[in-house]
Amino acid sequence: MYTELSYDVDGHVGVITLRRPEARNALTFTTYRELEDAVRNAAVRCLIITGADPAFCSGDDVKQIMAGGEGARPAVTNLAPRLTPAADALLHTDIPIIAAVNGAAIGWGMELSLMADIRVASEKARFGELFIKRGLCCDVPGIGRLAQLVGRETAAELLFTGDIIDANRALQIRLVSRVVPHEQLMPAATELARKIASNPPLAIRKLKNGLRRALDPDWKELGSWVSISLAELFKTEDHREGVRSFLEKREPHFAGK
Repeated sequence: MYTELSYDVDGHVGVITLRRPEARNALTFTTYRELEDAVRNAAVRCLIITGADPAFCSGDDVKQIMAGGEGARPAVTNLAPRLTPAADALLHTDIPIIAAVNGAAIGWGMELSLMADIRVASEKARFGELFIKRGLCCDVPGIGRLAQLVGRETAAELLFTGDIIDANRALQIRLVSRVVPHEQLMPAATELARKIASNPPLAIRKLKNGLRRALDPDWKELGSWVSISLAELFKTEDHREGVRSFLEKREPHFAGK
């Protein structure tokens, strides 16, 4: 059914695994569509999202979504302002989500982990909001969720610097709930998912909805703001320089224009 991820069910637990390991599970337009579809059509009591080793998700496929010369940007910027559809599915599902972070969670990969209710990290996990390095702003979770988890000052540091932190630092700042040996990641995430799935599903859904009401911003309004901001930033020379420097494997030189 899917070409860039798999969806498996064991009892009441579903597991979505991003499967582009040769590209460190970078997201293409196809991956985004398949992720949205898998989440919207999941009929389980708990979902685990992970990646095929060696990475959790390295963010957008730069060559397709950002760099395609000038060809990829219109595909993004010509859309009406909106919340990213995959983010919409993840943020509004009533199914509890566990991110089993097995490696690098970078850019939208970190956003993906932030949209989970609980993050369990392998000792090999790495986290980074790299959007600033591409001359862009992050998607809605980095703005609407990160500060809730780590505090405004630490969130600002991560967003403004684009620094990558390891699993132990993520645990220290409470970005993740626990860090386990790499080989124990999926057993630990599965055990937690089964414990959640064994509880009354209607009550779990009410609790998740209550957390959303109490803590989350208006995701659709914030999504429109992010969409408009990205459309502006995609047109800047700094964005083009961020992408060029990445592809050419050199330090960027930003001009503020």
